Formats: sequence, C-alpha cells, structure tokens
Amino acid sequence: QVQLVESGGGLVQTGGSLRLSCAATGRALTGYSMAWFRRAPGKEREFVATIDGTGEHTTEANSVLGRFTISRDDAKNTVYLQMNSLKTEDTAVYYCTARYGMKSSTWSAYPYRGQGTQVTVSS
Repeated sequence: QVQLVESGGGLVQTGGSLRLSCAATGRALTGYSMAWFRRAPGKEREFVATIDGTGEHTTEANSVLGRFTISRDDAKNTVYLQMNSLKTEDTAVYYCTARYGMKSSTWSAYPYRGQGTQVTVSS
C-alpha cells in the first residue's frame, strides 16, 4: 500500500506561486507514475499533470501548460507540483495520486490517492 500526503497549499494572490508536495509512505515510488488532479467548487475533477516512473516524461493539461511543472525526487519519496502565474481559476483542492506502471491522465487509473490540499487564488 502507498499512502500519500499532500502539503503546500494555501492562499495566494493572482500571479503568485506555490509549490505543492506529495510525500509517499509505505512503499518506495520507484516504478510508480504520479499525477496531480484538482477539483474546483461546483466543477468536475480534472487532470492537472502526470510524471512517469523515470521522471523523464511528463504531461500537463492545456490549462496549466507553461505555468505548472511536475517533478519527483525518489530519494525523498516525494512528488512536487510547482505552480506559477496562478489564476483565480486555479482555485481548487489538489490531489496527489499514484499507480504502478505507465502514466495516465485518468483519475480511475490511480488506485492510490491523497486527501487533498486546498489552493485558493485571490484577485
């Protein structure tokens, strides 16, 4: 089993930056693809970014491309989401997820999920 705990969320002004962290316990993340999803109030959950087990291949949603960067540090068993140039529409609960094998942009493909961290962007 993999347990995931997100941190780093908070309140930030438009144009600001935050870095989310996702610490994994229970198993080393070697070979696991990781992804971030988010859910804004009144909206469906959406894919944000994913990174494969090697850390060499990433995919980002069009809505965050060029602003958000996903990365991983397997020595720390941690995945990050660097968020720059934040917009009010980025306000959401952000979830970290993990799966063994190929990366995916589909929520249901990830059996391991954190509890989420709130990001609020004010204008």
